[in-house]
Amino acid sequence: MDSPNCEQRRVVFRLRLQWAFVKKWGFELFPIRVRQTGSRSVHRKRGRVFSPETQQQVDRLLSRYPIRRNALLPLLHLAQKENQGWLDSKWVNHVAELCEVAPTHVEGVATFYTMFRFRPPGKYHLQVCTCVPCCLVGGPEILEHLEHKLGIHAGHTTKDGLFSIEEMECIGACAYAPAMIVNEDYVEQLTPEKIDQLLDSLATTPQEQETHA
Repeated sequence: MDSPNCEQRRVVFRLRLQWAFVKKWGFELFPIRVRQTGSRSVHRKRGRVFSPETQQQVDRLLSRYPIRRNALLPLLHLAQKENQGWLDSKWVNHVAELCEVAPTHVEGVATFYTMFRFRPPGKYHLQVCTCVPCCLVGGPEILEHLEHKLGIHAGHTTKDGLFSIEEMECIGACAYAPAMIVNEDYVEQLTPEKIDQLLDSLATTPQEQETHA
């Protein structure tokens, strides 16, 4: 029997190397590129799809990254914002197809960073810092006050879906501790009184002014 030709050897080598990378690191070394069908790509025919406005941002992002996987983080931010502040498996798969990587690679990146969530947060997601600088000036007490005020513990959402709490290691606001982030806005130099005023204000914010995570 004749030995495989050079091209066959290359194919066999690539397949073996591909399997080794998927098995050990969870991503494809030679990702299968998305095929184009007319003016629409295959990945848009299933799973999640961005709104037209967000899709324009996605297209601009991908045009700046010759290697699509390098756009993973900004695409995850857009997907999470599009999905009301969290990521589900369909969005993970959609981002994986856009970046031409395996879904397990997207999951590995998303679970590494605390800013990505896999459960729906409250309308107002309260991220309280309890790292050393905040801890020294009352961060844990602020968290405890929030939990008592809302009747939930960190990692949970109120029954009405209005508030959720997350304990954070550091939010980069050490000079203004204690601090927390409400959705995407920083609230600094917190006190129990300031917390009470903020919660009352958010709970009575008119519908048209509400900002989602």
